[in-house]
Amino acid sequence: MSPRRSAASRKAPLKNASLRNSAPIFAALGDETRLRLVAVLCAGGAVSIAQLTSGTAITRQAVTKHLHVLADAGLVQHVKVGRERQWQFEPTRLEEARRSLDLIARQWDQALQKLKMAVEA
Repeated sequence: MSPRRSAASRKAPLKNASLRNSAPIFAALGDETRLRLVAVLCAGGAVSIAQLTSGTAITRQAVTKHLHVLADAGLVQHVKVGRERQWQFEPTRLEEARRSLDLIARQWDQALQKLKMAVEA
């Protein structure tokens, strides 16, 4: 194995770990309903399930299931207010996912630059 190849191999596990950690976030956001819930929660503070379902055709049970998927991915959290749970957006995990997308974008930019150099040579 060439020294250049082994250096790339040493970096790959770190990149793969970063992407692997972000996969649950992307999976959670891959559902249209969950993406809408995140958008609503991003718009303003903590919201109850009753508020999230008001004016929609989606049931409270369905919203609850979606919120638990988002919570498992670290995108939302709940706070008990009396007998009710208020759900709020947690931006930290989304920032991790953004960093993963930035990493992928940089890799694509490097690959395209190498292709351009090869074509122009």
